[in-house]
Amino acid sequence: MDVKLLAVIVFLTVAMRHSQTEAKPISLVERCWCRATLNTVPQRSIREIKFLHTPNCPFQVIAKLKNNREVCINPNTKWLQQYLKNAINKIKKSKKRNN
Repeated sequence: MDVKLLAVIVFLTVAMRHSQTEAKPISLVERCWCRATLNTVPQRSIREIKFLHTPNCPFQVIAKLKNNREVCINPNTKWLQQYLKNAINKIKKSKKRNN
């Protein structure tokens, strides 16, 4: 009985030590989605656009293409900047109409 108890204690001690060494800090667990961005993505091939803002990461734009591939787009791309301006203006106009 004492040998079994000792074996369980040793097992738990080893398991606890192993899990502590494998633990990663939050900054490594919550990595940025986009590690590299594309500057040239044809607008016709984009099905939908998602905008992500995660802590400790720059503004991220993810485009889902018509072939179901997801790519990260550089947020400073001219056409994307124009798209965002148009979307913001459209929202402002609809708010003015509702008021």
